[in-house]
Amino acid sequence: MKKLFEIRRGAEPRWVGDGFPVRTLFSHQESGARISPFLMLDYAGPAEFAPSEKPRGVGEHPHRGFETVTIVYQGELEHRDSAGNHGKIGPGDVQWMTAASGLVHEEWHDRDFSRRGGVLELVQLWVNLPAKDKSAAPGYQEIPAARISTVDLDAAGSARVIAGGFRGTEGPARTFTPITLIDLRLGAGSRVEIPSPEGHSAIVMVLKGKATTAGETLGEADTAILDPDGEGVTVEALDDATILFLGGEPIDEPVVAHGPFVMNTEEEIRQAIRDYRDGRMGRLVPPA
Repeated sequence: MKKLFEIRRGAEPRWVGDGFPVRTLFSHQESGARISPFLMLDYAGPAEFAPSEKPRGVGEHPHRGFETVTIVYQGELEHRDSAGNHGKIGPGDVQWMTAASGLVHEEWHDRDFSRRGGVLELVQLWVNLPAKDKSAAPGYQEIPAARISTVDLDAAGSARVIAGGFRGTEGPARTFTPITLIDLRLGAGSRVEIPSPEGHSAIVMVLKGKATTAGETLGEADTAILDPDGEGVTVEALDDATILFLGGEPIDEPVVAHGPFVMNTEEEIRQAIRDYRDGRMGRLVPPA
């Protein structure tokens, strides 16, 4: 089994735009190559929003060189980007956006959700791309909950397989490098073993409840980053728990990040800034 590398606890909350009160549960800046191919993960909420005629969220902004993966637990989001994609996602749905060579997008609370008000809870994961794919065309996968297969863990609970494979079930997400993303619901006292190859990164995040892995106890919004050496991960729930497991083949390349751009060199970052300022990442067309 993989051994513990570090525990991340007590992330300070901050606002992204006026619609997303987030805690950053891990980041490349703090944990480095041991989390590759992942770059960071923000956990938004759970937060109660009063009814509003004006949707809250984040306005137009660029990305280049990586992917964003949004999993909604509660609430509803609307997305629009300069590649012409426009979609809405709600509880259980996943949005997998590939920025790659660059695009501009915006994210808002869905208009109907804004008018009703309610609880918003989601995670957004950033996934790095290999250098050869950073120049690929932008892409967009909207994965409704109905397309995500659930593995019954009998008395232990259930596992939604979003990417990669688990117990003979394959996730629907298309990825550039080998990635496993599993959304677990475990009952108190249950235990599950998750395959994780030698050399692959492995991250366990507890969103709700309490659990143990690699001999350490995790509470709400705690993250265990495991050493890539060894095979397999064991998770045991101490309470009813919602847990995310991430695993992947590392990308052994330099990472140079500046805000919404993740490239391999400083010059590529400077070029990304120029391209955005000059409109070469596209512009958002006002909705009809």
